Amino acid sequence: MPSLQAYTYRMPAGFAGDLQRAEASTVEPQLIDSSAPPTAFGVAVKMVNGKVQPINSGSDTAALVYGVNLRAYPIQTNGSDPLGTSTPPVAGLTDILKRGYVNVQLNGATAAAKGGTVYVRVANASAGKPIGGFEAAADGANTVAMPASWYFTGPADAYSITEIAINI
Repeated sequence: MPSLQAYTYRMPAGFAGDLQRAEASTVEPQLIDSSAPPTAFGVAVKMVNGKVQPINSGSDTAALVYGVNLRAYPIQTNGSDPLGTSTPPVAGLTDILKRGYVNVQLNGATAAAKGGTVYVRVANASAGKPIGGFEAAADGANTVAMPASWYFTGPADAYSITEIAINI
């Protein structure tokens, strides 16, 4: 029997860390720093001694952001994680988006606007505002503004998933 789901405004956009428009993207496989691995997909990461680590310090700046941690492309998983809850590996390789479009979780109360500035949280994590997460408004020294080559492509869906464009 077919599903008769009605979407009043728009369909859900996907999951944080999903690569969008693969034909217009640059994705690099990079080694994970197993002593400090990224803990989520779709978050900003930095490169330390040739290995990927999450943003994790109030002293991290926009210049340190290397890219965004992607879900493996094409979609791969360990098969036991519930839909939308996969966690990144803690060792080996991970895919990092350097240029292109990616779905991310929009954190904070400010809505994303098409062409709007992208902010990355670097300090004072709180409920719904993880370090390395993306926001649409500055929060003092707790966030850093990414360059103008990073921007929102539109508003978030009902699950707070939005797309950002990146050109590092």
